[in-house]
Amino acid sequence: MKAIKNYSVIYQDESIVVLNKVSGLLVASDRYDKEAPRLDKLAEEEFGRLLAVHRIDKDTSGLVIYARTPEAHRFLSIAFERREVHKTYHALVHGRPAWEEYTHKAKLLPDGDPRHRTVVNKRMGKESITNFKLLGTVGPYSWIQADPVTGRTHQIRAHLQDLGISIVCDPLYSGNQKPVRLSDIKRSYRGDVFEERPLLARLGLHAYQLSVVHPETKERMTFTAPYHRDMDALRKQLFKLYKVDPLAQSEEAEVSEKSE
Repeated sequence: MKAIKNYSVIYQDESIVVLNKVSGLLVASDRYDKEAPRLDKLAEEEFGRLLAVHRIDKDTSGLVIYARTPEAHRFLSIAFERREVHKTYHALVHGRPAWEEYTHKAKLLPDGDPRHRTVVNKRMGKESITNFKLLGTVGPYSWIQADPVTGRTHQIRAHLQDLGISIVCDPLYSGNQKPVRLSDIKRSYRGDVFEERPLLARLGLHAYQLSVVHPETKERMTFTAPYHRDMDALRKQLFKLYKVDPLAQSEEAEVSEKSE
């Protein structure tokens, strides 16, 4: 994997480019945030023109796939529209859900309030489906896997909010943007809390895995994006304290599904 500032290259060929972006980058143009840095423009300096076929939130880190040809763009756009692309996200949330697995189907309306948030709206909302799975509880937090079947704006964040669950460092949907600090999770912490650097100070949501049929070979390919440095450091600290690793839980689930 080739390391580059703001993103890393997971895969590339003549038809597609798969990148692992940091939090804070738009995938493509956004009418509400025209001045924010864009992943496509940064990556085009290396790959030439890139065509967006899907989006993830600016504040979400992880996998993004771009087409490099009109033919690949058409094929992938149809695949996303037909829900033939499988997506998996990992999130660190406050508290512990009451369920081990849960499918939420609340209809969502993007740009549904003055803050341009996606809201639950039974009458005007569009069909929205997210499969959730609890990966493990780590003190005051829990690791959750989210597999969105549909692709609404802010779908995972809005569905979790509707369930009374908030992702860490999410000021838009939880009102709580407090960074995650070691002193919050380690009772024996002896450092200076006033000079302590946070383990995570951005949205705790990562686009972890994406499975798609290649537009040229027609073979299904699965891509995985490693956690970025901040989220991985937090994962390691939480594992030391609570012996729960979301990556290990996901790998076990993948092996189980393949053996069935």
